Amino acid sequence: MKKKALQWHPAFQAALQIEFMVEPCQLEFLKEFNLTEKPLQIDTLVIKPEPDKILSKSIGHIFRKYNIIEYKNPEDYFSINDYFRVTGYTCIYQSNTEKEREIPPEELTISLAVSHYPRKLAAFLKDLYHADIFQKYPGIYYVTGLMFPLQILILPRLSREEFTWLSRLRTNLSLQEDIEPLAKAYAGKEKNPLYEAAMDFIVRANWKKYKEGRDMCNALEELFADKLEEREKRGVEQGMERGIEQGIRAFILDHIEEGTPQNIILQKLEKCFSLSPEQAEGYFCRFREC
Repeated sequence: MKKKALQWHPAFQAALQIEFMVEPCQLEFLKEFNLTEKPLQIDTLVIKPEPDKILSKSIGHIFRKYNIIEYKNPEDYFSINDYFRVTGYTCIYQSNTEKEREIPPEELTISLAVSHYPRKLAAFLKDLYHADIFQKYPGIYYVTGLMFPLQILILPRLSREEFTWLSRLRTNLSLQEDIEPLAKAYAGKEKNPLYEAAMDFIVRANWKKYKEGRDMCNALEELFADKLEEREKRGVEQGMERGIEQGIRAFILDHIEEGTPQNIILQKLEKCFSLSPEQAEGYFCRFREC
């Protein structure tokens, strides 16, 4: 399988929305929300239309009406500069309105979703702002004493029972503790775009786990079955396409070398490879200079 750079953000967006599907009020998720005409983008803006409604998910307990979430993938860490950037984005979002306090500052929160506890940032906030940082729930740290209420979400440390998807948005999934719950959560939801996006990414991020195969279990087999079949089919189709192209190329070059007229080559291409006249001419123009 050709190695590609993993795109963590789309999977995070999908997993985040999945986790909040059970809430009593419907949240609005605006991905890569443009702060201004120029591309200053918040990773996720979550608007809670009913600010007084209490959300059941623990990461939503801090939420007010406007909630900005900044995500870092497992390879990155959240720096001091990142904190000021997301705080600046929050200020721009609040101020970029026609009316003064159209977005009340007291209705804003910030969430930092990361894979590792940002110790350097935490020490900085405590030292400069005398911020208080404490663990409110497993993997969820509240930071008080700043301009906006802030929480730090350490995704791998979140409750695996409460956050089936966000807690497993990583590359080191185990078979029994991670794969089996995912298999159960995914069953029957294969056609749902959010679940499909999250699962497709998790499959890619943990592909090596499957390929090793030493600790294979039924749950892993079931979980990856559709994705594997789809990928294998796609690989076969791509291989066939490449093989046909190579055959057409060799056919054209051989006949050009033999001095066969172009119109005869085109006729033979149409007949031998079941091509339309346009396709035959396209291949001929493409390969004749090789």
